[in-house]
Amino acid sequence: MKNNNRKFTQIYQKQKIKIDIILEKSLQGRKPASLYEPGSYILHSEGKRLRPLLVLLSAQAVGGQFKNVYNAAAAVEMLHNFTLVHDDIMDNADKRRGRLTLHKKYDSNTAILVGDSLLSVAYEYLLKDCNGNAKEVLSAFTKGLVDVCEGQSMDTDFELKESVSIKEYIFMITKKTAAMAEMCCKIGATIGGGNRTKINALSKYGKNLGIAFQIHDDLLDISADEKEFGKTIGGDLVEGKKTYLFIKALENARGKDRKYLSKVIENKGIRKNQVKNYKLLYEKLGVLNSAKKEIKEYTNQALDSLKVFNIEQRKIFYWLADALIKRTR
Repeated sequence: MKNNNRKFTQIYQKQKIKIDIILEKSLQGRKPASLYEPGSYILHSEGKRLRPLLVLLSAQAVGGQFKNVYNAAAAVEMLHNFTLVHDDIMDNADKRRGRLTLHKKYDSNTAILVGDSLLSVAYEYLLKDCNGNAKEVLSAFTKGLVDVCEGQSMDTDFELKESVSIKEYIFMITKKTAAMAEMCCKIGATIGGGNRTKINALSKYGKNLGIAFQIHDDLLDISADEKEFGKTIGGDLVEGKKTYLFIKALENARGKDRKYLSKVIENKGIRKNQVKNYKLLYEKLGVLNSAKKEIKEYTNQALDSLKVFNIEQRKIFYWLADALIKRTR
């Protein structure tokens, strides 16, 4: 098992470098510099490149080759960064991956335009890997983009709602986060020449892994080490976001605890010096453990969808899922 982990980690690191090189070159020499230099700033940040990896692995799983999907893999990372730039503006976030967010380093107008340009260049790169399946590939990519926008809008709507259920929250993150992971697997498997059964299996893997990933992100927001995490701990509470943890806490709370949690909604967030108190309340209400159970459940659903592949083909997907639920940032 250890040898496999080492082997898969090496594959990931090698492919991450290749994707980084493509991304670095993608905006080089383009004018005006006022648009593309800030774009390069975003693309050169220390992202995990998880989404490109899903494209590559899905193509390989159905018998395709990495070399035929590198541009598509870069395209999904550009799309992802487009969403992050706009998310950070909407959340008024100061940091992303331990560095200043684009609108803080430059300004909001520049950030909006850079996000738009990243989306445009993403389509440009995606088309490079399309052959006779261009319609299916472009449809999957566009649907992923539409879903992300819908999910972001739902997330914004939640800020105005007093009550949000876990079911509503899962539906929102299925759109906002999981749809992109699902789309990455679908694009990789489609360009790789997979049949409908295998494309669907990989899509389900991506979708459920994406849900687990987002709940884990919610968990890290309150429990991670700030230096390692690269973002302010408790940022979701400070912003008054209704995450899995907050919704579950509100469901479990009674009396004074419920009133204390309700203040987050009333005041549209909390002060940074209150984060520790809310973390202790989360622990008391058992929501950290609830989140861990939910993460495990969706991860298992992701893995179960891969039964159409042989055990050797599945191993790297198992490794990836395990790495994601154990990550600290």
